[in-house]
Amino acid sequence: MKISSSPASASLTEFDKRFRNKGILCGVDEAGRGPIAGPVVSAAVIFSEDVYIEGVRDSKKLSPARRQELYEKITESCMFWAIGVVDNKTIDEINILNATRKSMDIAISALSVRPDVIIVDGNFYDKENRHVINIVKADDLSFSVAAASIIAKVTRDRIMCDYELLYPCFSFSRHKGYCTSDHIEEIKEHGLTDIHRRSFRLKTLQGELF
Repeated sequence: MKISSSPASASLTEFDKRFRNKGILCGVDEAGRGPIAGPVVSAAVIFSEDVYIEGVRDSKKLSPARRQELYEKITESCMFWAIGVVDNKTIDEINILNATRKSMDIAISALSVRPDVIIVDGNFYDKENRHVINIVKADDLSFSVAAASIIAKVTRDRIMCDYELLYPCFSFSRHKGYCTSDHIEEIKEHGLTDIHRRSFRLKTLQGELF
């Protein structure tokens, strides 16, 4: 099932309520589809109906400090949460779209309960024998999906910060593996690391490293 998002006056929690009569509701979102290094990370989260956390919204609209603060509140207040991580080598093998689906599969399967309804940010996910609702920009509409976006983003950012300890010539804690000008210059100077996605061809590096 796919729903196109549109401006809504109802709160994020009110949006989720329309699906709760179908059973246990799970929100799912990912972080890391666009970078040229590191994994793609998905998060799945389930709340009880009475939980609301002020400030939860699409992770891209929050500062790093605010995301960290909300991450702690979300993981303490939710009923269940889990993450799925797919590394760069798998991304190169099966492509980023399939890797994102796989990370979502891992996160949902890692939950301690089986959700009845799964709201996913995007338009590409399906899971056999599950009621999946794909919504473009669901992290702007659904409290559960917005919370999942925060968990996924904070988790991935922490992973990239750890990678900087292994590869100190790369500022992974700053650019998080995205294709910034600084990152490109680091690649030109030091070459690709074991966490770079070889399948992501960059015109600025064509003929130099690929």
